[in-house]
Amino acid sequence: MADTFSQIYLHIVFAVRSREHLIKPSFSEELQKYITGIVKSHNCKILAIKAMTDHVHMFISYVPGSSVADMVRDVKAYSSEFIKKNWSNGFSWQQGYGVFSHSRSQINQVIQYIQNQEEHHRHKSFREEYMKILRDFAVEMGNKEAFEWIKDGENK
Repeated sequence: MADTFSQIYLHIVFAVRSREHLIKPSFSEELQKYITGIVKSHNCKILAIKAMTDHVHMFISYVPGSSVADMVRDVKAYSSEFIKKNWSNGFSWQQGYGVFSHSRSQINQVIQYIQNQEEHHRHKSFREEYMKILRDFAVEMGNKEAFEWIKDGENK
């Protein structure tokens, strides 16, 4: 019987409920390690991850066989419980997420983009960044909402 071969790279983005700045630098590295373990349990590999104060970027090598939706559901559910237990009792993620595919030739570029999130957000808000990603990937939103956005004067 023939095996299945694949090469799938996914950039996944999700945000804290109401875009509150609840992910603190004091525990973001531990959170990233915890999320990495959840992704590994789905037989996928984290190539880059960055937990900002109000959102997370993950770049993964995805293996068919598990559902992306199931994996993201597990990442958000288990990491939310982990954060509540250890740092912030009222924590939760917003519903929804973004997932964008990349080619092998883009791996280094996407990894660098995710690793440089702090510098990137000195110049662009999360909303500006996310809306640009949607435009770059020609995602038609229709009447859908991307995320709950902080009112005017949002923090970057």
